[in-house]
Amino acid sequence: MIKHIVFFKFKPEAAEADIVDLEKSLNALPGLIRDIISFSCGRDVIRSERSYDLALVADLADLDALGRYQVHPDHQAVVAKVKRLASSVVAVDYAC
Repeated sequence: MIKHIVFFKFKPEAAEADIVDLEKSLNALPGLIRDIISFSCGRDVIRSERSYDLALVADLADLDALGRYQVHPDHQAVVAKVKRLASSVVAVDYAC
């Protein structure tokens, strides 16, 4: 099992409507990409100086499944939205 964790920090000028649209697009991915075993995402509630704005956690069967997820056209459409909205994106992928 691969745990895929991503943190997003939004640009100050990112519009709330665009962020909501991104959240909807992210939450739609499990219904579009069969390699996703489990998925959750949500906004930070602490809002400290060190906090990121949004996080996602996805479980995939193995590295091959992660690779398919990363190049899947529906995932790539979401990546394009992230590139417009985020000033920083960090990720960790680990076996569990």
